Amino acid sequence: MPEMDPVRQGTVLAFDFGVKRIGVAVGEWALCQAHALTTIRSEANAERFSRIGALIDEWKPVCLVVGRPVALDGTPHEMTARCTRFANQLRGRFGLPVEYADERLSSAEAEERLRETGHTAKSAKEHLDALAAQIILQGFFERFS
Repeated sequence: MPEMDPVRQGTVLAFDFGVKRIGVAVGEWALCQAHALTTIRSEANAERFSRIGALIDEWKPVCLVVGRPVALDGTPHEMTARCTRFANQLRGRFGLPVEYADERLSSAEAEERLRETGHTAKSAKEHLDALAAQIILQGFFERFS
């Protein structure tokens, strides 16, 4: 997959796509700093895209970033195809550039960070997906800085 050179100014929204939940993070190119934003908890596409549309209206991003899951050795798997479909739907519905970012081990890193800050497994679940999206977006910024 060829790397694009993204627009490097303005707001960026990032997504950690999952079948049941989508973590969302926001960041600004000027600062190259990502922040966990929210988690969309729905399996219904209409509700998911309605919530994403509201976030796009609120934050006015210049581009979107989708974490692309692959195996540790870099080979694609079932979720890779689902994420590609999600990214294509974002591009088609909202007319914004969509970039991919490597999300390998982002959820494991998010779990570790939450554990280090005293969260139990149950309390961590509330924040896990948004934090994983933050880690994905931060890695994306670092790739281009």
